[in-house]
Amino acid sequence: MYQSKKIYSAMIGVLIMLALLVPRVSSGAQDPPQPPLPKKEQQNPKDAKDKKGAQRQGAQADDQQLDKDGTIKLDTDLVLLDVSVVDITNNPVFDLKKEDFAVYEDKIQQTIEAVSREEVPLSFGMVIDTSGSMRSKLQIVSDSALDLVKQMKQDDEAFLAQFKAEPELVQDFTTDRRELEDAIGELFTSGGTSLLDAIIATADYAQEKGKRRRKALIVITDGLEKNSSVKEKEVMDALKEDEVQIYLVGFIDEEDSEKSYFGKSPAKKAKDLLTRLADDSGGRAFFPKDVSEMPAIAAQIAKELRTQYVVSYYPTNDKRDGTFRSLKVNVSPRANRKLIARTRQGYYARNEKGQLPTAVRRGVKN
Repeated sequence: MYQSKKIYSAMIGVLIMLALLVPRVSSGAQDPPQPPLPKKEQQNPKDAKDKKGAQRQGAQADDQQLDKDGTIKLDTDLVLLDVSVVDITNNPVFDLKKEDFAVYEDKIQQTIEAVSREEVPLSFGMVIDTSGSMRSKLQIVSDSALDLVKQMKQDDEAFLAQFKAEPELVQDFTTDRRELEDAIGELFTSGGTSLLDAIIATADYAQEKGKRRRKALIVITDGLEKNSSVKEKEVMDALKEDEVQIYLVGFIDEEDSEKSYFGKSPAKKAKDLLTRLADDSGGRAFFPKDVSEMPAIAAQIAKELRTQYVVSYYPTNDKRDGTFRSLKVNVSPRANRKLIARTRQGYYARNEKGQLPTAVRRGVKN
């Protein structure tokens, strides 16, 4: 009899817990998928920019966990970090465990909840510089984009954008390789270069429209910034809100490597800018000297993105004050091998209303 009472009491406790949990799960469920945009023509992503502060997932998961396909399912206060780890020769390292990582938020070490590494589908954008300065490189750039398409897997989705004086959406998110290949064939060069405008607009678009949790941009350019309406700091601030990693492939003209009278050479300025954009977003910059390097670069980018570690923790600073929190991830060396961890440089905490600050945004022209 006593044992029966114990079982009955336990059942009542379980029922109470379930009753408390159901509203929480419902409130954290994923929004229904948005209908895809018609190709090149209709809804402009900038129409949705005012929703960013309330809807952005950001680096802070704000009550989100992952399903097997990388989508967001539940509400928690976890911070989720996508972390790439390489050795000094840039070879990915895939055998690390939880105890090999150390996470610092605002220089304070955090307690790591979990570390996992699974191959997940991607939402990514190919952002192609088709300004006049790329005229002689258009075939190289098109071939490079096709190499990226070849790396797509069944559950990946990708879009294609080009930029000249302003960014333009050429092909909306699709899982169809043929659509992307056809869109690449439509690229043509003209006009000035608005690299920063393109990055802020397409990162915003990837964050808003991408259905997979892991999102990235792969930007192919000569790195010559001339016509953007936003400044670099505005772009960096916007990237701190987005959970979009930026990989940049810079076909830099080494003939521009001579130092100018006023300081750095154009080639040096271009490389430095692309490197900063990659580092701040947790991505990486590549500077191939020949187009023959592109298939290997495309494969490396795809491999890094698919097999990154997901490091999760509950921040010791639980204030909802809308401030920026800097991040640093260290990994233990292995057998005298120095290991390098790459992740985003930080994130914005939500405010008391559960919203993120909204940075300057620019839409992508359809």
